[in-house]
Amino acid sequence: MAMPLLFIDTSVLLCSVDERDSARQARAREWLALCWQERCGRISSQVLNELYHNAIACFPGPQTLHLVRAQVRRLRVWQPPHLDAYTVDGAWDLQDRYGLGYWDALILASAHQQGCRYVLGDVLPHGRQYDAVRAVNPFLLAPTELESLE
Repeated sequence: MAMPLLFIDTSVLLCSVDERDSARQARAREWLALCWQERCGRISSQVLNELYHNAIACFPGPQTLHLVRAQVRRLRVWQPPHLDAYTVDGAWDLQDRYGLGYWDALILASAHQQGCRYVLGDVLPHGRQYDAVRAVNPFLLAPTELESLE
């Protein structure tokens, strides 16, 4: 069975480089390794922008700009789509129907637009279904347990 497409939210990317919590870092890296290996990872321009902004704020130091820019460049291989009217309209619809904040709704709309079955992040409630996309907290579920949600 083919691996479903996984939308990776900013928190997972940040945790993958944050050495302050080794357990979360290891789990985030586990998920990202799966995404690279199976070519099932997806992101949005919003995620890349949030990653850049938050990494610079969270990890001050002389190498931060260089390292974060390199990570953003690597993640461009996942070809995040540009924000368009279709995605914004979808986000507004999700925002209204589920009572979400706009930024969370935009993440879900981007995931849906790319055909993702899951959004990996720690903001949305774990296991909650939003139309065709289910929120998964990657720190509560290992990649090997993903099939249990099917």
